Amino acid sequence: MRNRFDRQLMRLNQEMVDMGGLCEEMITAAAKVVATRDKELIHDIKGMEEEINHKERDIERICMKLLLQQQPVATDLRVISSALKMVSDMERIGDQASDIVGIVQKDSAVPAQMENTHLEKMSKATIDMVSRSVKAFVKENLGLAREVIEQDDLVDDLFSQVKKEVIEMIHNEPERGEECVAILMIAKYFERIGDHASNVAEWVEYAITGEYKGGSL
Repeated sequence: MRNRFDRQLMRLNQEMVDMGGLCEEMITAAAKVVATRDKELIHDIKGMEEEINHKERDIERICMKLLLQQQPVATDLRVISSALKMVSDMERIGDQASDIVGIVQKDSAVPAQMENTHLEKMSKATIDMVSRSVKAFVKENLGLAREVIEQDDLVDDLFSQVKKEVIEMIHNEPERGEECVAILMIAKYFERIGDHASNVAEWVEYAITGEYKGGSL
């Protein structure tokens, strides 16, 4: 019975890695769309979002089978319940990457304004956070999870810098105010992606230690 349970946990880990990889790919693609307005990539992102939603449902089914059929002990129960929480945040990451693309589609001048901001650094930081938070879950690496949580402060700082840059751009070129607002909205979505990656890391911490510091369970 335990061998079967362990095999299912391994499958859960692999599905989490796959979903995390899709999230990374989607954020990377969204950042490229902001810079290039690549129409083919815009189409690909829609497919990625559907695949992420499908992965979320698959992982939820695996978790429910583990809960209902295997009667997990306390430690395993924390891992499974954490995975259920994590996929919710990961699905939201996909949604927000898609929202970024939607903004770019509405404002063709965004790429020119992006060059004057720290937006690219924000995108790279959030991609790294997503990658490392999922790795922390699979490797049961508490130190890595806590590094991701701390890294959220970096993303917040970058968002503050983008806000300052946008204000300066509006001051210098008020006629391009709509483009600047679009950049600010994109930065806000990247900031939210960082928040969700941090949430994932907090659930990893809970799975390992039994302590949840992100608020009420």
